[in-house]
Amino acid sequence: METLDEFLAGERLEDVAIYIDDSQLGDDHNLGEAGKTVDSGIVLVIPGEAGRNAFQQATGIGAMEFAKEAMGRDGDIESTLAGGVCPDDEDGETHNIEFVLSFAEAQNEEVGGLYEEGDVIHAYAHCSCGVNFSQKWLAGSRE
Repeated sequence: METLDEFLAGERLEDVAIYIDDSQLGDDHNLGEAGKTVDSGIVLVIPGEAGRNAFQQATGIGAMEFAKEAMGRDGDIESTLAGGVCPDDEDGETHNIEFVLSFAEAQNEEVGGLYEEGDVIHAYAHCSCGVNFSQKWLAGSRE
């Protein structure tokens, strides 16, 4: 099974997934072999702390700081983590998802709700308009 598929199935709970849009990558990047190339960019699955550090190096924002800010607003993030739809997309501006940070959280029946049902994928996105937003879903539940 491919690394990204394993992550989305909740089989890589210690890892971090990062999507980077082509507009944020230079023509000379060599990340294609390190991740999964998608139509609009690349998705990398990186072990925990190294993934959070890579996210900070790529964006200049701490991973948990970004997640905390983005969780204040719900939006639609693609099930493959490769983009999404900005919640402000109706304002007439051009919207492009520049990057996504994602991690999985193990099932936790004590917390209840979605966490009671299984492992949960948390995804946080940044749009070119400056809006940060999030979405979460059960691992393996979206195609």
